[in-house]
Amino acid sequence: MKIGSVRIGPAVWGVLALLVGIVVGVVAAPDVPDAVAPYLPIAVVAALDAVFGGLRAYFDDIFDAKVFVVSFVFNVLVAALIVWLGDQLGVGTQLSTAIVVVLGIRIFGNAAALRRHLFGA
Repeated sequence: MKIGSVRIGPAVWGVLALLVGIVVGVVAAPDVPDAVAPYLPIAVVAALDAVFGGLRAYFDDIFDAKVFVVSFVFNVLVAALIVWLGDQLGVGTQLSTAIVVVLGIRIFGNAAALRRHLFGA
């Protein structure tokens, strides 16, 4: 779909859905069960990594919706599995920190690529 000279594709719809989800989450302020509380922050960071990767792929004209969905789900599941394994081994905090650092590096790398695409800087 095109609005003016801007091409609206699946990645843009995904970002809009993410923003709507954030607004609904902030407004509704749901209670997070204690069982999933340690995994939620890591899952959110993993999901953001997939979203920024999808946006980068979109601007590089290599976006594939199937790859995006698989990456999104797989990142969240692997991050949650690593946190769960860390909890079982008694080093959950250290592994959670490691995951956030690795995914944060990826997010900022993708953000830098997006900045170059959008602003040429």
